[in-house]
Amino acid sequence: MTQRLSPGDVAPDFTLSDDTGANVTLSELRGRKVIVYFYPAAMTPGCTKQACDFSDSLASLREDGYEVLGISPDKPEKLAKFRDRDGLTLRLLSDPEKEVLTRWGAFGEKKLYGKVVQGVIRSTFVVDEDGKIAHAWYNVKATGHVAKLRRDLGLDRNGDDA
Repeated sequence: MTQRLSPGDVAPDFTLSDDTGANVTLSELRGRKVIVYFYPAAMTPGCTKQACDFSDSLASLREDGYEVLGISPDKPEKLAKFRDRDGLTLRLLSDPEKEVLTRWGAFGEKKLYGKVVQGVIRSTFVVDEDGKIAHAWYNVKATGHVAKLRRDLGLDRNGDDA
């Protein structure tokens, strides 16, 4: 059984290559809130929908003090194609060894079409300014997740605030 993270846990630090080949280290983002989301594979329908939703919301999330990092087992070259193909603006990180996925509880047993398999568990975390897990969601749905996340974080803008 994969160990899962809970609110209050220290977020496991990592350094991963992004879609441009640059390294991104989580601890270097201290002082900001960071949404870290794990997804199975670039350029698949559900992952594309989720990445586009995050990308479309990125400006308003940043206004609210959040940075967004998407992590998958894909190599940086595939992530660059994904970014370019879909006009994505968020940082996509590569974890081909699945070490970070595993440490965050986002890789392990899951059900796929009724069978138990090993794979990426679609998960989203909010890391607070001090590097602790503020929220942890496992087995999230790709479609509608960003809207739900915004509601859960109290960031839903229904036109009633400027």
